[in-house]
Amino acid sequence: MPQVRAKACPFVKWVGGKRALVPEIAKVLPKQFNEYYEPFVGGGAVFFALKDRINKARLSDLNAELILTYEMIRTKVEELVKLLKRHERAHSAEHYLEVRGDAENKSSLHRAARFIYLNKTCFNGLYRVNKSGKFNVPMGRYSNPKVCDEENLLAVSEALKKVKTRAGSFDEIAPKKGDLVYCDPPYDACFTDYTAGGFGEASQEHLRRCADKWRKKGAHVIVSSSDTPFIRRIWEGYQLKKVLAPRTVSSNGNGRQPVSELLIAG
Repeated sequence: MPQVRAKACPFVKWVGGKRALVPEIAKVLPKQFNEYYEPFVGGGAVFFALKDRINKARLSDLNAELILTYEMIRTKVEELVKLLKRHERAHSAEHYLEVRGDAENKSSLHRAARFIYLNKTCFNGLYRVNKSGKFNVPMGRYSNPKVCDEENLLAVSEALKKVKTRAGSFDEIAPKKGDLVYCDPPYDACFTDYTAGGFGEASQEHLRRCADKWRKKGAHVIVSSSDTPFIRRIWEGYQLKKVLAPRTVSSNGNGRQPVSELLIAG
């Protein structure tokens, strides 16, 4: 196995990933914080970027397959690498459709390998499920997709050694005084089919109520969100900072223009 890369980065593509906004997010971080919570972890771009400032972390997401993949990288990365290399060698349109349709009765390790393989080879790394919770994204047009980034997977495994992960809703976390909560929920008026239930206006309002509760306990709260009248209204009373973020998913290259987003801090 190669040596571990010094800096881990996201092991999956993720719609709305915040790698490009890390410098802006860093500007609104508290000078000090205790435990780090990220309940919409997705690809984990912010966690990996801040890893050297984080002593303890709790990463969670409603997407159980994603969290399972984090756990397999942390605990069984060498075995996972072997499976991913097999997928990489076998990749074709036929193999993609076979893997996409074969989600039943798989071991945790095989499910994690399936998750990464589909993410690396589907259209734009989009994770979308239908109402039955079935992954339904078509294959992307990649001539030679890199399914197994072994060096980064080893770095990610090392970065996750002292991290607690769990599949669950954002309203299940319990930060304490001095902790930091960073939330990157599905955006208002944007794609929300990461899970079968979606994330509508009622969920956005529920997140605001949870943020109020966390703040009353003394936790620091930072939220990334879309810059819409609805979001500005429900987050009134918090610090709102407008930032420009790249748009990475569009069937038309001309549609990938920077968009206005909000950093919400309190």
